[in-house]
Amino acid sequence: MAIDIIFNPLEQYHIEHVIFDYNGTLAIDGELIDGVEELLKSLSQHVSIHVITADTFKMAAEQLARVPVKLSILKTGQEKQQKLFYLENLGRDKCIVIGNGTNDAMMLAKAPISIAVIQSEGASQEALQSAKIVCPTIHDAIALCLKPKRIVATLRK
Repeated sequence: MAIDIIFNPLEQYHIEHVIFDYNGTLAIDGELIDGVEELLKSLSQHVSIHVITADTFKMAAEQLARVPVKLSILKTGQEKQQKLFYLENLGRDKCIVIGNGTNDAMMLAKAPISIAVIQSEGASQEALQSAKIVCPTIHDAIALCLKPKRIVATLRK
């Protein structure tokens, strides 16, 4: 299982994992955004899905119970570093990262392919500056993963 993203013979990625932030990215006020569950199920047929969150509303496990994801609840403090460590452990060249917050910025910056989403919670300036792509919704961000030639078209140098 993987998504291949090929920019040219010297720059190509064999994506095995997509890492998502939860609140503001997949969920608003702790509840999954409409349509996200189905999109994640489709995406899970191609890659492993990871959700890493501080779980502000303490609803992530319940909301994601029917979705094939690996959920990681962060310890309070140094969330940026914990998220970056998670990315590094999976292998940054094998990952797409999707988030919206300041605590996502380090992993957005370090991943070769990263997407910031804005949505109703907004997005931090740091996340927007760190991401390689910015999308207005999570639906659009997941669609990019499902149709990787869109990523190539956007990031081709």
